[in-house]
Amino acid sequence: MASVTIRNLPDDVKQDLRERAAKNGRSLEDEARRALIALVRPPSSPQRKSIGQMLYDGSRPGLELPIPPRSRARIPTFDD
Repeated sequence: MASVTIRNLPDDVKQDLRERAAKNGRSLEDEARRALIALVRPPSSPQRKSIGQMLYDGSRPGLELPIPPRSRARIPTFDD
């Protein structure tokens, strides 16, 4: 793998990256590596959701589904 040295990085950017790394439980180097990879290689397509995830998302509180109006049932006739 290649190595890269970044010079003249503003101190506040380095501090923000250090805090982000600590929050994610990573080293500063690993956090910077992941940030660069995500910047250079963004996901090509949105992640597809599984049917289970879609059902779960649809069942969360606050989802308002329209209730269709009721109509009278047709009673079948068997007359010939």
